[in-house]
Amino acid sequence: MQITQDIYCPNCGSRAKRRYCSKTHITQTQCPACDYLMVNCSRTGRVVEAYAPGIYASR
Repeated sequence: MQITQDIYCPNCGSRAKRRYCSKTHITQTQCPACDYLMVNCSRTGRVVEAYAPGIYASR
């Protein structure tokens, strides 16, 4: 079963989509406005894939 939610993007604040797949326990958050992408496991919280232009990692 797949659940889709409309949310606000954590990167730019625009409208984004969050999809949850109960079979694989994968949550995907995607924003078409700023190209933000976050894919993680909802059971462990581990990040599978991430892309966030404009957010810089600290060194």
